[in-house]
Amino acid sequence: MRRREVLALLVGTVMASPATTRAQSSTMPVIGFLSGRSPHEAASALGAFRQGLGEAGYFEGKNVTIEFRWAEGHYDRLPTLAAELVARQVAVIAATGGGEASGLAAKTATTTIPIVFTAGGDPVKVGLVASLNKPGGNITGVTFIFAELGAKRLELLRQLIPKSSRMAILVNPNYAPALAEVRDVQAGARSLGFQIKVFNASTEGEIDTVFATVARQKTDALVVGTDPFLLGQRDQLVRLAVRYVIPTIYFSREFVDAGGLMSYGPSITNGYRQAGVYTGRILGGAKPAELPVLQPTAFLLVVNLKTAKAFGLKVPTQLLMRADEVIE
Repeated sequence: MRRREVLALLVGTVMASPATTRAQSSTMPVIGFLSGRSPHEAASALGAFRQGLGEAGYFEGKNVTIEFRWAEGHYDRLPTLAAELVARQVAVIAATGGGEASGLAAKTATTTIPIVFTAGGDPVKVGLVASLNKPGGNITGVTFIFAELGAKRLELLRQLIPKSSRMAILVNPNYAPALAEVRDVQAGARSLGFQIKVFNASTEGEIDTVFATVARQKTDALVVGTDPFLLGQRDQLVRLAVRYVIPTIYFSREFVDAGGLMSYGPSITNGYRQAGVYTGRILGGAKPAELPVLQPTAFLLVVNLKTAKAFGLKVPTQLLMRADEVIE
């Protein structure tokens, strides 16, 4: 072969390589990952989602692509972001990190693209699915049942501080299930013989103001309501609770890992892993309507003894025996 022909062949090969790469990537299914959270604080959840995908035989960059849309706590952006993923013609939408808001935004945006949601409350009540066992349509997912556990968290906090009567709950008013959780906690407080104050916060500044107010009013203890935005602000919430010495219970162990006092709820990472498995199964041909909505099988009580000591609290033996994990 002549030198000129060899050069022509090499040039042709180099120029063809990007096209070949594009052709290969274009044949990969694309998952639209819609989240009400922020990418930096949802890293562990995303890792769990990828783990679930892998269990179903799908690996990002190898046989599947993921396109992300993050609302970063602004739930009003979710409908626009969902519409973008529909226009992108993704194969599946994983609607996460906004409670029911992400799933509802995706459901409104498409009736044909399969949807896998993660939800904090009852997906039947909000209209995401027809039933848990038979979701129907193009949607299924995982529910954490967070909002239904508010009264239980209040009860656990009362066990830690038996004489407490001035208690409060902090919720994000922009999070739809917050109202139901407040009602649940208020009912729990009445059954224990006292009333509970409700504080709202949907920004970092408002969280600062709430804690200053709670401390000024000499509140005995605080329940942090379920919300992806508040989960994203866990470092701030824990820091303020420690600063003002306000015993606080949270809905997820991520808060306790950050130095929080106590948490009670299901595993968020396991729920995201299950959502990843479902997404992979749908990519493999399963129909959302035939995949029942998954519910948590265990609720974990996690206690941070180091933080309790810093607060001057002695955790009752009975509460320690109930704990699934004790951080010392």
